[in-house]
Amino acid sequence: MFHLLHQSFRASCEDICLRGLSILIIPPQQCAARIGRLACYRGPFERSTPLSIGQTRVWGVSPKLPRLCPGKMALEEQCSAPPRWQAISATHVEFPEGDLTGRLLAYISLLPIAILVGFVTLIVFKRELHTISFFGGILLNEGLNWLLKHILREPRPCAGAHTTLHTEYGMPSSHSQLIWFFVVYFFLFLYLRMHQTNNARCVDLLWRHILSIFLLAVAFSVSYSRVYLLYHTWSQVFYGGVAGSTMAIIWFFFTQEMLTPLFPRIAAWPVSEYFLVRDTSLIPNILWFEYTVTRSEARNRQRKLGTKLQ
Repeated sequence: MFHLLHQSFRASCEDICLRGLSILIIPPQQCAARIGRLACYRGPFERSTPLSIGQTRVWGVSPKLPRLCPGKMALEEQCSAPPRWQAISATHVEFPEGDLTGRLLAYISLLPIAILVGFVTLIVFKRELHTISFFGGILLNEGLNWLLKHILREPRPCAGAHTTLHTEYGMPSSHSQLIWFFVVYFFLFLYLRMHQTNNARCVDLLWRHILSIFLLAVAFSVSYSRVYLLYHTWSQVFYGGVAGSTMAIIWFFFTQEMLTPLFPRIAAWPVSEYFLVRDTSLIPNILWFEYTVTRSEARNRQRKLGTKLQ
């Protein structure tokens, strides 16, 4: 396929194509900006010393290609890209070059994004009402963060240090607010919700404490990473954590007192039955419940299959 990217160079390009050459023509006045490239080639082509054809510079002349037919040339626009590009700053984290600590903290600061992806995956495959409510609280918390940022309008530290930010406002930190909402809500779920539905044994209490300490370390690490990488100040991270924790407490008790009594009725809706939405609020250990039910069903089916084979 031949490419001719500027009408005014069609004649000279055709002459060269008839000789069996592969070229890339760039007008000198547009060479620096790399806009309006002219090409008549059947790639790939070789790099060589630029040759002069009138006021045009020719790069990559390759006489090894067979004789080319100018009738197959087509006009095609290249380099029509927008003048400015913007990255998705939510997943684009910058750290000082050569700084191993900064690299590690950059990955840690992506944990809130991993939490969101995990929630979506869990909802798609489990379709449990309390999980949906938990995720709804996270979305509401993010909406509150956006509102606070545009009300307070406090700038981020070291303006211009990062080039991939959607918003210049940093108060409060959205990463800090999200991770502390998640961690505080999980604390309340472990020590209040599960305490009501399960007789706590020593082993159960031990793993709850270990999980709580781990989540607390994650929350502090994410918060510290935002300060270390110069995305936020200490006050922005602190107030983000306060806002997230407050929202988590409010949303947990709202879910417990207002939404949970409605879950059985919601699960009985035709639309819920169609999408297999379920309520497992009264099941103390859903992991053990699913394991025992699956194992029992598998054994029953294996027994029936063995009877048929006999």
